[in-house]
Amino acid sequence: MAALLGTNTAVMLFQGIEQESDPKQIREIALSIIAATLPFQGIYFLIYTYMLENNGKLSVEVTNRLDRASAVCQLVAYLSLVGVGMMWYNISNYVGIFFLVSTVLAILFIRIAMAPIESGEISSTTQ
Repeated sequence: MAALLGTNTAVMLFQGIEQESDPKQIREIALSIIAATLPFQGIYFLIYTYMLENNGKLSVEVTNRLDRASAVCQLVAYLSLVGVGMMWYNISNYVGIFFLVSTVLAILFIRIAMAPIESGEISSTTQ
C-alpha cells in the first residue's frame, strides 16, 4: 500500500503539471479518480498504525471493525489504479488495456491470498 500511495502522489504531481500545460479530458478524469482515493490510502495507514500500537489492547469487536474499515480503504485505494490505467491508455491503447487487465488479476490474486483461512482448510492441510 505504501508503494501505491507513493506512486499516486508522484503521478498526481507530474501529471498535474502536464495537465496544466496540455489539458486533456481523460487525464483530468484520471487525476480526479486518483485524488479521490488518496484520503482512503491515508486512512488505511492511520488504522494500520493504530492497530499496531494497540496490539492486544483492543477488544475483538473493535479489531473486527477496524479490519473491515481497513479492507474498505484498501479496495477504494486499488481504484486509483484505474486512473493510472486511464492515463496509460491515453498514451497507448495497448499499454492501457494490458495494465488494466493485469491490475484486475493482481488484485484478485492478492485478495485470494490474503483471505482468512477457514478452520476446515487448516485441518485438511495438516493431515
